[in-house]
Amino acid sequence: MKIAILPGDGIGHEIIAEAVKVLNALELDLELEYADVGGTAYDKHGHPLPEHTLNLALSADAVLFGAVGDWKYDKLERHLRPEQAILGLRKALGLYANFRPAICYKELVNASSLKPELVAGLDILLIRELTGDIYFGTPRGRRTAEDGHFPGTEEAFDTMRYSRPEIERIAHTAFQAAQKRSKRLTSVDKNNVLETSQLWKDVVVEVAKEYPDVELDHMLVDNAAMQLVKAPKKFDVVVTGNMFGDILSDEAAMLTGSIGMLPSASLNDKNQGLYEPSHGSAPDIAGQGIANPLATILSAAMMLRFSLNQEAAATRIEAAVQKVLEQGLRTVDIWSEGTTKVSTAEMGDAVVAAL
Repeated sequence: MKIAILPGDGIGHEIIAEAVKVLNALELDLELEYADVGGTAYDKHGHPLPEHTLNLALSADAVLFGAVGDWKYDKLERHLRPEQAILGLRKALGLYANFRPAICYKELVNASSLKPELVAGLDILLIRELTGDIYFGTPRGRRTAEDGHFPGTEEAFDTMRYSRPEIERIAHTAFQAAQKRSKRLTSVDKNNVLETSQLWKDVVVEVAKEYPDVELDHMLVDNAAMQLVKAPKKFDVVVTGNMFGDILSDEAAMLTGSIGMLPSASLNDKNQGLYEPSHGSAPDIAGQGIANPLATILSAAMMLRFSLNQEAAATRIEAAVQKVLEQGLRTVDIWSEGTTKVSTAEMGDAVVAAL
């Protein structure tokens, strides 16, 4: 089983090192190959997604990804910024479905910014469409306005667009995921304003006829954002478009106490996937040994489950993480009085020991 290891920037190298430590402890037949990506790749190769890195990702069974980005690259042309690497990988690999579980472990209930009774037992799966919407829609650019409120001035424009097949594909994925859980699915859009969202809702309603065992409801994105902090446990599986999903998944992540706990999987129709923590590269704490590696370790577990068909190994990792939390070990982002503060490497060592 070939895995492309792309650490990236900032804390990427530190958290990936701990996930690899855990994978090696499983003693599976894994071939790990490293490559540069993001700002690190730009510095070395002049592009955030060099051809070698892309080819490695295409040939691998799965990609384990750290994080990309740093403020020092913000003045680069957009196509050369580190974040373009992740967009390029999604497009090249056809990664259309992003799975973001938001689970509040009982040991971390008090780490959430919400009242414990609101998040205790929280278990949401947010499914985000990844290859369409305003991030990839064309035309886009900057120009001199010919009309509008301020003709003759500079304006910028992006295009939000979705096709029926794109919506059908992610809807089927979401309904099938709901069938494996509590058979409840919430579709989030903005159909009262956007034609794109009206098509989204129409198609989801049509696809729902093939899944009579799943209870479907619809929610406008602004209301969904409010309900996530008002009554988050009313949600089980949520499906939404690229931009709304980008925002809501980070909101859902923080309900659990720390975005440092949240893994993610991005899959194509062959179950080839890219696995990464939900947090960013955090350049302000890079090299300090305080980053939380658990989201990356749990992403590796998702990789074993979805792309490598190693359910038993995935379950072992998840149980080990649970055990470490029960032991009271915490990185600084989830630390509280009465628990033991540990470094990035110490947390990885603890997970290995728990295995």
